[in-house]
Amino acid sequence: MMRSTDVLEQLDAAAEEFLFPDLNNGYYYAIDVRLHAYHDASRWALVIEAVGYSPRARSLTDVLHVYGNCLTRGEPGYDDGDFLDRVDNWDDVESDVPEIYRGGPIVVRGQAISVAAEPGEKLVDVFRRLARNHRELLLANDVELRRRIPIDLPEVLRLDQWHHPILTDGVRPSESETFQQIADVLTTGDVGRYAPSQPPNTHWSNWPESGSL
Repeated sequence: MMRSTDVLEQLDAAAEEFLFPDLNNGYYYAIDVRLHAYHDASRWALVIEAVGYSPRARSLTDVLHVYGNCLTRGEPGYDDGDFLDRVDNWDDVESDVPEIYRGGPIVVRGQAISVAAEPGEKLVDVFRRLARNHRELLLANDVELRRRIPIDLPEVLRLDQWHHPILTDGVRPSESETFQQIADVLTTGDVGRYAPSQPPNTHWSNWPESGSL
């Protein structure tokens, strides 16, 4: 029998090890998010995507945070294969001045994208504009999502926004209404268990400390 408490304990343990999404991460500018919940009679899995721009790593990366009782490889949280770098032509995109847009197309997964941006703009602003119009290219496809979870496990819930706990304020996932309800969905398959009373806060504008280091 699957229990919501087991889900929340796994998420809390991940947060203790800094393996749960912190949208105020000082090393990544918050760009975009998505959440996927999977369930069947005996298995559950949760994948949380956090797209961020790291000036130090010179990357625009979708980090997959993977949890569940049926992982096909690795441990809850993320491993090296869960960092999905999206920009193919970084040296053409960043100017000689760090964090500044050089101009021209941005190549994502082999596709050249023209962004309504001028040379000299801050890269973080350009990437946020890119995500607004081309987010599906930045977020994971099904093959990427299922690298560490069973390919036959049904997806029962997908969220593009939700109320995320502020880890830096000491709020654990188990204390979050969002993840309490998602844990119920994961263990019962009843999507109606997700009925949030709090407004979404996952838009990047709600995380001013992201990228501040």
